[in-house]
Amino acid sequence: MPLTESIGAATIDGLAYVGDLARLAGGSARAIFIDPFRGRKLRLSRAIHQAMAVGVEALPIVSLISFFVGMIFALQSAYQLRKLGALQFVADAVAIAITRELGPLMTAIMVIGRSGSSFAAEIGTMKVNEEIDALETMAFEPVHFLVAPKFLAMILMLPCLTTWADFMGVIGGGLFGVTKAGFTWVTYFHRTFDALVLRDVTTGLIKSVMFGIVITAVGCREGFSTGLGSEQVGRSTTSAVVKSIFMVILVDLVFTALFYFTAPR
Repeated sequence: MPLTESIGAATIDGLAYVGDLARLAGGSARAIFIDPFRGRKLRLSRAIHQAMAVGVEALPIVSLISFFVGMIFALQSAYQLRKLGALQFVADAVAIAITRELGPLMTAIMVIGRSGSSFAAEIGTMKVNEEIDALETMAFEPVHFLVAPKFLAMILMLPCLTTWADFMGVIGGGLFGVTKAGFTWVTYFHRTFDALVLRDVTTGLIKSVMFGIVITAVGCREGFSTGLGSEQVGRSTTSAVVKSIFMVILVDLVFTALFYFTAPR
């Protein structure tokens, strides 16, 4: 196949994939925000169950990794700042980097490994066992029944996890600042609050909401596209993780550029 045809086919496949994600996200948004006002109940019990799995059960691993990431970033920042005699700016660097970028992104990657893969595995297993067909036979719309509760749980819990990850990352950086950079906990947090503005926090939270939408859409889409056989469930799960990480980083790039060019001068 000529190079131009390969590029064209890949472009068409990519656009079709994005269209599938948009269809899932749109159907879930309708089920969450519109259908309840038309007398169609949202399955809140399933959403709460998903929220517990996505958010509460992820707190230990998110806390630990965010703490270590904050400490690592403080060490790397101090390595350069010490050469300039500006070690007091470690708190500023950690606070801005964690809230704007590292907190949302690391949280999203951890959630992909925990929840995005489980979404694909759950729906893929149902597809292999023909449970999706059974739902349609009983007049249950799969998007409303399976996907919408996951979307609601993810867009609510991922910003909460990100906020907690930001806090733990700052604590990790603070441990280095207090032990090696001459800070006290009071002065470290004072520098942190002085360095941050509301925009730093809100940009990270907006990213986290978009990451939640992407993770859920990709995981569910890969689940629905699972072929026949148990082996295909594993392939769908792997594909969901890889594609979710790629899509999350792509969305991160887009929103980082958007926030940069719209930032007040």
